[in-house]
Amino acid sequence: MSRKHVAVLISGRGSNMAALIEAAKDKNYPAEIVLVVSNRPDAGGLLVAQADGIATEVVDHLKFGKDRAAFERALQAALAKHRIDIVCLAGFMRLLTADFVNQWQNRLLNIHPALLPAFKGLDTHKRALEAGVKIHGATVHFVVAEMDSGPVIAQGAVSVRDDDTEAALSLRVLGVEHRIYPLALKLVAEGRVRVMDGRCLIDGVPVPDSAQLVPAAD
Repeated sequence: MSRKHVAVLISGRGSNMAALIEAAKDKNYPAEIVLVVSNRPDAGGLLVAQADGIATEVVDHLKFGKDRAAFERALQAALAKHRIDIVCLAGFMRLLTADFVNQWQNRLLNIHPALLPAFKGLDTHKRALEAGVKIHGATVHFVVAEMDSGPVIAQGAVSVRDDDTEAALSLRVLGVEHRIYPLALKLVAEGRVRVMDGRCLIDGVPVPDSAQLVPAAD
């Protein structure tokens, strides 16, 4: 089996990166994490990746000032050097331009701590509690030029409890993230995901509800 070469882009501790690395230790997993790139030289996830023998690179956005195109050229060069097939964003706190995103169409994944299209952007758990929703969760999606708007590959949900705090809810959702991201990458690496009319189909079958993929978890 030819495993897809995957790069994970991080800005911090990289807990979702670690979940992907752990999944990819199984030789039957269709993807191999060969590179971790951070835009911050002090990102804790770099040490985690290095401990697992994974190549790391730093493309420090501060060195490029406001020149986003130059930053992305350096990022693209790092990906090309390692012959990357799929890119996974895992807490990568930089907005990517449409030019970069389009280069990686349907090969660039992101995980978002909410059930998109609800609660795009930041502070998702706080906003979910304030809105009084009963179900919250996480989404893995293909990245498009518009933030948090690409086709959904997988979702996982948790119940929101009456006594939930932001921290408690965040922790349960994080557990879901660590389950659905390896699943989503597996499906993409196997070539089982295609996009039709802005929706992801798995093996040609529409998946309107990710509970078919990942049971709801508390």
